[in-house]
Amino acid sequence: MASRVEPVSSPTETREKKDDFGEMSFLDHLGELRMVIIHSLVVFFALSVICWFFSGRILDLLIADLPVESLYFLSPIEAFMVRVKISFVLGLMAAFPFIMFKIWAFVSPGLFAHERRRIYPLVLSSSILFYVGVTFCYLVLIPTVMGFLLSFGTEFVNPLISVVAYFAFVARLCFAFGVVFQVPIVVLLMSMLGIVTPGWLLRQWRIGVLVVFLGAAVLTPPDAVSLLMMALPVLALYIASILVAYLVVRKKRKDESDIVKP
Repeated sequence: MASRVEPVSSPTETREKKDDFGEMSFLDHLGELRMVIIHSLVVFFALSVICWFFSGRILDLLIADLPVESLYFLSPIEAFMVRVKISFVLGLMAAFPFIMFKIWAFVSPGLFAHERRRIYPLVLSSSILFYVGVTFCYLVLIPTVMGFLLSFGTEFVNPLISVVAYFAFVARLCFAFGVVFQVPIVVLLMSMLGIVTPGWLLRQWRIGVLVVFLGAAVLTPPDAVSLLMMALPVLALYIASILVAYLVVRKKRKDESDIVKP
């Protein structure tokens, strides 16, 4: 019996062909999306439950270096609710890479092979930048800003800070830094998709500086210290991301020219 000979695709077709192992209906896609959401929620809640058992110790660490003797809870339920919020916030932060992976795993079948190879390093870089932003905020910004703001007290005006207000302040700033540290990923993606070019971004540097400072003014407390401590690192990331985008776009154009050549 003669053996079956499979057709061989050309190298160009192999590089550009999508993984369409059978077409999926709209309902199938909804089912896949539903599973992504369910898996992400399960991991998020499981990690939040684990974090609950450490929430008291973490809360003590959050206030250990404050320039005040202690924080206060003003109602019987406040301390419990703060620990619940800490558990959820830490659970979300711990689940962030898994959630990003599930999202891109859902999207990746619709991408070309060369696009998928670029997506996963971006997901890893996005997670790292998020954690770097949160860590920088907690270790550098929070102690500096708290010391600066509390210095405006007087001999007869002393701080009486509730634990709920303090945790909301810290969580908002840490999350904001984690988000704004995604600037290099956004710039790189926009450059790869051809929405903007590195040269155009360099020419519009004045607008970029203005946008960064306006964003920092919205996301930080109304003081110059926290505004500068957010704006300056983001500006550095913005410039670095333009340089990286230039290298990536140049390599992409070279690869495309090599494919076109006979």
